[in-house]
Amino acid sequence: MAKKDEQKSNNGSYTAKDIFVLKGLEPVRKRPGMYIGSTGPDGLHHLIWEVFDNSLDEAMGGYCTNINIVLMKNNRVMISDNGRGIPVEKHPDTGKSTLETVMTTLHAGGKFGGDAYKVSGGLHGVGVSVVCALSKYMRAEVCREGVKWAQEYSQGNVKTKVEKAGTCRQTGTTIIFEPDKEIFKDSNCVFELKRILGHLRQQAYLTNGVKIFLKDERQDPAFEYKFYFEGGLSSYVRYLVGDAETKHNNIFYCKGEKENVSVEVALQYLKEFECLEESFANNIYTGEGGMHLTGFRTALTRTINDYARKNGLIKEKDENLTGNDVREGLVAVVSVKIRETQFEGQTKAKLGNPEAKTAVEGVVNEMFSDFLEKNPQDARAIVDNCLLSARARMAAKAARTTVLRKGVLDGLSLPGKLADCISKQPAESELYIVEGDSAGGSSKMARNRKFQAILPLRGKILNVERARMDRILSSDEIKHLIIAMGTAIAQDFNIENLRYHRIIIMSDADVDGAHIRTLLLTLFFRHFKEIIEKGYLYIAQPPLYKIKAGKRLEYAYNDEEKEEIISDILKEKGKVKEAKKKVLESPADAEALVGESADEATEEEKISGVAVQRYKGLGEMNPEELWETTMNPANRVLLQVKVEDAKEADRMFDILMGQEVAPRKKFIQTHAKSVKNLDI
Repeated sequence: MAKKDEQKSNNGSYTAKDIFVLKGLEPVRKRPGMYIGSTGPDGLHHLIWEVFDNSLDEAMGGYCTNINIVLMKNNRVMISDNGRGIPVEKHPDTGKSTLETVMTTLHAGGKFGGDAYKVSGGLHGVGVSVVCALSKYMRAEVCREGVKWAQEYSQGNVKTKVEKAGTCRQTGTTIIFEPDKEIFKDSNCVFELKRILGHLRQQAYLTNGVKIFLKDERQDPAFEYKFYFEGGLSSYVRYLVGDAETKHNNIFYCKGEKENVSVEVALQYLKEFECLEESFANNIYTGEGGMHLTGFRTALTRTINDYARKNGLIKEKDENLTGNDVREGLVAVVSVKIRETQFEGQTKAKLGNPEAKTAVEGVVNEMFSDFLEKNPQDARAIVDNCLLSARARMAAKAARTTVLRKGVLDGLSLPGKLADCISKQPAESELYIVEGDSAGGSSKMARNRKFQAILPLRGKILNVERARMDRILSSDEIKHLIIAMGTAIAQDFNIENLRYHRIIIMSDADVDGAHIRTLLLTLFFRHFKEIIEKGYLYIAQPPLYKIKAGKRLEYAYNDEEKEEIISDILKEKGKVKEAKKKVLESPADAEALVGESADEATEEEKISGVAVQRYKGLGEMNPEELWETTMNPANRVLLQVKVEDAKEADRMFDILMGQEVAPRKKFIQTHAKSVKNLDI
């Protein structure tokens, strides 16, 4: 009987023994993603933000003027401030030092009540303790009342007592930590200087009067940078605008308080089509927006409509401007400081406080109306921009309707130039977007008809970075692509209707091919971003070289591979030392060498019996070669398009494809020397 009971316990029983109680900081190490979002690069850098936010909270409270960040050579980070310093006396609830309690206990801090912090970014109270849990090594040093106190930790466990470590002339806190490689395998524990600089610059703009110093000791000599801005959000908007041409001269800035919520907003309109809005709550970047951003958008739309109607710029019979109309070309920063923040999730991506919406809406309504009345030239330029956007929206709506109606009237017929695949399952279907009819013909002959579709493009598509939607939809090539994909565009876009889960850009390996690829990437980034986010967009990698020696035939996708293959062939022949290079003088020599047609041997080189052909276009490859090297899932190389930093990607598309020439010229001059294999 005992054996039966034991067997039953091992087969699906559910008893008290199956309930595990995680102690201390064990839950953080068990499920780190719940606290820092991920164990990749974002989560790794989140460790710095959590510690830095504590110092920034001291600065926002007026207790700190300097924050120092040092990236050390041993993969450690040191963050120090001249704030009040974490208390070290015994805590009444835990019976331990307050420093130890804060560092090793979840939801312990000075931000849950009392008057220690009026506003704070780290209101979850898990920040520094989470960093402690996920660090292989951590040391806290606190200066209070002339004494330096220190304690060390590892993986959330206390390693030393809180002990005196010297004397101090000022107060402050220093945290040194080394991320645990067991946790951050996905990031290799490498801190990115560029990402850190961007975050610190952002925080310096948002916090008047604080000096932020960064030192990267990993470089030789060490890299040092200092941030200090007195202009606040106006300076930040000016930085975001950069060299772009503006619609009006004066940056709108306002600061006010309603319902115990402090509100700051700055904005300016550009001669662009995209909108850039950044929102913050207690200096924490809310990438997914929230109530404060909703309040701003509502106030902006209402205020501009009220001004336009009051001044006869919108006629009585005309409809109001929409939210999209008033945000075209907008660069805006919204910042609120609120005592009891309600973030959605520990990573604080979205603000949920309803009072933030009311406060921002009230402040912006009042002060933006006043700005428009006092600056009539700026007001007229802003309203004209919004009206132009509205007219373009209505024209685009008509164009979208035409595109969609075409599909309906034709029985959802696909473009005539599209060679569709047999499969109707998006998960297994692929769409190759190819350059020109020649490559299109080869691709159609090379493909597997069951799951591969081919859409050839005629020349270069429209640069959508410089065009509104109505003009975009007047382009036949773009219309064909939209109908082929099945998703529609703009407000009608629906990712669920995508007919292919692999959309592959396949262009020539020359300047024109790179330009076409960039134009297509711009189109997808600006108008089909969800396709990129879902991982459905790819770039094909056709080979650059065909290398043949006797019966051996190989393909190289870059110069390094070419050299390796040639070297390997020569080693086999035992001719490494005496290998000499001789350019073929006639097609006859090429034909004799490779044993194929003279036409295929153009631009070949003879290297001790090795024939090297440089492909300049997909049209030079016969269908068998194209299938074997570029389209066969068993052999091909595909690059998946990802957007790791949306803001940086947005800036790069502005530089490369936007209206302004100066930033593009500067970019080319900066990177010209790093370009390889430039065919002109």
